[in-house]
Amino acid sequence: MSAPDQRLAPGAYKFTVKSADQAVALIREKLGPAARVLSVRSVEATGLKKFFTAPRLEVVAQIDAPVETSAPSLAAISAEPATPEPEAGEPAPKSRLASSRPPASPLGLTGLLRRSGITETALNRLQAGANWDELNTLPLHRALAETSRLLRQHAETRPSRAPLSRAAFLGAAGVGRTTALCKWLATEVFRRARAGHVVSVEFDRPNPLGPLPVFAEALGVPLAHFPCETQAAVTDGFVYFDLPGLSARRPADNAALATWLDREAINERVLVLNAAYDRASLRDAYAAGRDVGATHLVFTHLDEVPQWGKLWDYLFDEDLEPLFLATGPSLTGDCEEDVPGAIVRRTLPDEN
Repeated sequence: MSAPDQRLAPGAYKFTVKSADQAVALIREKLGPAARVLSVRSVEATGLKKFFTAPRLEVVAQIDAPVETSAPSLAAISAEPATPEPEAGEPAPKSRLASSRPPASPLGLTGLLRRSGITETALNRLQAGANWDELNTLPLHRALAETSRLLRQHAETRPSRAPLSRAAFLGAAGVGRTTALCKWLATEVFRRARAGHVVSVEFDRPNPLGPLPVFAEALGVPLAHFPCETQAAVTDGFVYFDLPGLSARRPADNAALATWLDREAINERVLVLNAAYDRASLRDAYAAGRDVGATHLVFTHLDEVPQWGKLWDYLFDEDLEPLFLATGPSLTGDCEEDVPGAIVRRTLPDEN
């Protein structure tokens, strides 16, 4: 759509954009602050492009002919309400005086941390520290910054591991295990320029491959089906294994899978957990993964979770290294590798 000299004529218009921020900016530019948004929907690319392109937003907005009075406009919704200037000698309104400094929170540090979703386990770790009393004497914004540093310190005390090279991706059905594997393959191929292949394994249970065959072909990564060679086919290459789902409720059903991993000497085992599950289901799935020797951890469906505080409990386990967070459905993006940093940013309230 070519840009006019000024603004578009009254009517309804459709825009396809990458984000809500881009939509607001484009509507303001093309239609003006009085535009009304009629509908918004997510649109995925088709064909192979859907594996490499994040969903876009299709926005329909309307600009009405000018009238003397109208409904609240886009500008009226997004802008701060105007405050009349006080008369000479008249004190400024209280709201204006208060706006010059952030409001003090009556909850205190402990209350704010609980409200933000931090678990009692994480809170107990902080309160057991020698500097907890000192933290509570600091201004709240400084106390939150120091709490952020301490949480990261607790989560990063584990010894560092070598990069993944020969790893199985494990997880219960429906957690996004294969999608997580695709995200990791894209990271390996595009960001690290590594080569390797993927092995699909079934045992006595079906293992639906979903988008993996087409995606692997698009990346140029060979996909083999066990029985086949499970060692790297190229120097310094990777081999990743897509396995059937774990059983969180019947751990005995996972014995054959654990035996196979030991027999094939696959020591790197990535446990994939759906962060949108309730805490009891998460604990059960986590215990099942620990039983089969999980060494790394991936959380999926973070775009569906408003509070990430419950994830701290799993970051404190020194035996499992957090690999990444899947923050969206795209197979080539929405992958956050700074796990403690991302959870800190989404856990602590903004009191600056």
